[in-house]
Amino acid sequence: MDTRNAQAGADAGHGVSFNEAFRVWLRVASLSFGGPAGQIAVMHRILVEEKKWISEGRFLHALNYCMLLPGPEAQQLATYVGWLMHRTAGGLMAGGLFILPGIIAIMGLSYIYAAFGNVSFVEALFFGLKAAVLAIVVEAVVRVGKRALKNRIMIALAAAAFVAIFFFAVPFPIIIIAAGLIGYAGARSGRPEFAPAGHGHGGGNAAIDSMLGEAVPEHVKPNTARAIRVGALWLALWLVPVIALLAALGQANVFSQIALFFSKMSLVTFGGAYAVLAYVAQQAVEHYHWLKPHEMLDGLGMAETTPGPLIMVLQFVGFMAAYRDPSGLSPMLSATLGGLLATWVTFTPCFLWIFVGAPYIERLRGNTGLAGALSAITAAVVGVILNLSIWFALHTLFRETVPVHAFALNFDRPVLTSVDIPALVLSIAAATAIFRFKLGMLTVLAGSCAAGVALRLAGVI
Repeated sequence: MDTRNAQAGADAGHGVSFNEAFRVWLRVASLSFGGPAGQIAVMHRILVEEKKWISEGRFLHALNYCMLLPGPEAQQLATYVGWLMHRTAGGLMAGGLFILPGIIAIMGLSYIYAAFGNVSFVEALFFGLKAAVLAIVVEAVVRVGKRALKNRIMIALAAAAFVAIFFFAVPFPIIIIAAGLIGYAGARSGRPEFAPAGHGHGGGNAAIDSMLGEAVPEHVKPNTARAIRVGALWLALWLVPVIALLAALGQANVFSQIALFFSKMSLVTFGGAYAVLAYVAQQAVEHYHWLKPHEMLDGLGMAETTPGPLIMVLQFVGFMAAYRDPSGLSPMLSATLGGLLATWVTFTPCFLWIFVGAPYIERLRGNTGLAGALSAITAAVVGVILNLSIWFALHTLFRETVPVHAFALNFDRPVLTSVDIPALVLSIAAATAIFRFKLGMLTVLAGSCAAGVALRLAGVI
């Protein structure tokens, strides 16, 4: 196949039309509950197992790169796969659709929250939804673990990563760097345990892998001149509005503060939203006084139980910041602009990292040392996802937790007497529906939401 035909194959996603891809990515977006663990599980199920668009190995390779980037890894993974299939337009579609439902949902709930101060009926929906999300997250750990933890060394790496991040609060980048170094050294020494994982479902018949096996399309080939052009364009889209606001309104204006603060946050959100939300909460509540402490928790609850990345909570923070300081505008208009501004500067860099870096990451797929490093990182990521799962379970099933700080330990311990019995029952029911009866995700989500409303009407919650 010559270059022109290879490009035509890329444009068609090797048999996958742009319209079909749009429908599938919209479905992925509508099911992207449960934080990165649940979202990655949804994409794996649909893209690798059901649609066979991408092989297990290439999916994990892309995921490992996204885990190393600042920002929401699931949204970046969607952008990466969309870019592989349909170039920049495909990446924009996949990445944009991934966050669109969350933007709409968080904005709508923010209006209700600002206007009425509570979202009682919605909270009942969320109560049921959390139970289903917890079961989905647990399923994600099982699914990813089965494919990534192929031997005792990988299991040990996952366990070590979990212990380090959960019990000792070791920063996520340190865990990933350590795992990568171990994997690189192991692969270079010829240890078979560090061979790339993932040759199961969606292997050689995967559309993307078949396309790239015939001839590498131009957009997948590394090109320094193109990387500079693309990088300059996305840097301008990200930073020009920030600079313009600072120049026009000054640093004390709330919009300038939102643009500058959340631009900084977009550079340090390694390891998912939880890794940075404590700092965001501290700054938003104590330094800028945009929110009250309980309002930050309410915003996190919205983000946890609506589609899209958990980092979408930053839209709520930007919304409330501008609502409290409307700068001469109507409060709701100011809040809308503040929320959208926070979203823009948070997610624009995500497209920059993928469109500039992905061609070089694809080129490195055959490197033995890198493959070993990424296999080890994949194992460590399983431990990190398990940590997120347990964190979510603690805050879903228990009303109270106690921080433990002894020796080098640094973790939250549940107060067993504060167990939320209705949440526990709903979570067990949702897990049974998923694991025992293999019910679809939408069915479980809808049933859990209905159960939450029923419990509220009955006065149980």
